Amino acid sequence: MNQKRKYWSPPRILVAGFFLIIFMGSFLLTLPLATKDGQGLAWIDSLFTATSATCVTGLVVVDTGDTFTLFGQMVILILILVGGLGFMTFATFFAVLLGKRVSFQDRLLLQEALNKSSVEGIVSLVKRIVLFAFIIQAIGAILLTIRFVSDMPLDRALYFGIFHSISNFNNAGFDIMGSFQGFTGYVSDPYVSIILCTLIFLGGIGFIVLNELYEYRQTKRISLHSKMVLVVSIALILIGTIFLFLFEYTNPKTLQPLSGTGKVVSSFYQAITPRTAGSNTLNIPDLTQSSILLMIVLMFIGASPGSTGGGIKTSTFSVLLGAVKSQIKGKEDVTFYRRRIPYDLIYRSLAVASCGFAIVVGVAMLLTITEKGNDFLMILFEATSAFGTVGLSMGLTPNLSIAGKMIIIFTMFAGRVGILTIAFALAQNRKRDPYRYPEGNIMIG
Repeated sequence: MNQKRKYWSPPRILVAGFFLIIFMGSFLLTLPLATKDGQGLAWIDSLFTATSATCVTGLVVVDTGDTFTLFGQMVILILILVGGLGFMTFATFFAVLLGKRVSFQDRLLLQEALNKSSVEGIVSLVKRIVLFAFIIQAIGAILLTIRFVSDMPLDRALYFGIFHSISNFNNAGFDIMGSFQGFTGYVSDPYVSIILCTLIFLGGIGFIVLNELYEYRQTKRISLHSKMVLVVSIALILIGTIFLFLFEYTNPKTLQPLSGTGKVVSSFYQAITPRTAGSNTLNIPDLTQSSILLMIVLMFIGASPGSTGGGIKTSTFSVLLGAVKSQIKGKEDVTFYRRRIPYDLIYRSLAVASCGFAIVVGVAMLLTITEKGNDFLMILFEATSAFGTVGLSMGLTPNLSIAGKMIIIFTMFAGRVGILTIAFALAQNRKRDPYRYPEGNIMIG
């Protein structure tokens, strides 16, 4: 029994759970009921779509709005919800509703899934997470419906509002606007852009941070983690907005034709969406190479721990920056806000970033073999988008070969589950070696 429990460790259960959800979603999307042509989706395309939805990525091989029926779109929406909030979050919430006891093993699973340091108060946090998610998505849906109703019938506007509110809060990037256009029709609309950006931001900063902001009125205290997440997230958004504005200002295919407000709004939107959201108001292939490279960096960094987003995470990025800064200044410790960062967290951040970098480089290299004739920057963009569970595309995904689709499927799964598993494994108690070797010096730099 003990060996069985050891084998089914929390990380392995999480991986198996995601795999099972993807398999079930893939099967449902192959049904004739799921597609408008009544043929069902091909197996490889259904697997790709189910993986993209469950891993809240948004990369698509077929257009969601043009291909799927209401049933198919609802399957995708449910996969997004379960993938975004986590299947353990949903399972625990419904267990509590039914009056069932949450076992200690389940609490450990939740601790791993939410990237929390302890199991204390974990069930209360789950209930609050579901409440936060419901309220934020409901408000987003209502506000979007108010805008969409001027462009379409009320029932369609309501459905569009609900779908896109859920998709953007969960940083999924799926849209049903049709013809792979995304929100390009609302490129200069500050109302739609600000609502979507707010949903993306709230879904990407992490539920732990949301909970601390909610409790701030009582506690008057913000943890070091939340401070770092908020500061780094806002800084990346501002830096991204400024540089995208500068890079695209004279581009006749993107910002040049827009008004002053349109330029600022669209730059702001495209600075937020690479943080694993995946929706777009500008046509990605029309962006300059400078903007594409900037977005690759933003996609690799991604969202924050315990959120609906992917990437190496803002906290990992900030710890690495802090380590570099300390080395440059000749300091031994890495500090933030008068708090010293433990060395094991620095090593863990380095491991997560290195593994992420290795995955992106390896996937890009494989795609150069399977997708010959495509521009390397396009391939690198697609690989980073899949790893960061972003969903932005320069147009390569719909034209992928079967081998290319399998590679991207693996990358999306690794980006959502694999990097978490690595982090969870690194988070376990370290075993001390029974002895220590003498130090040795090597030349660095």
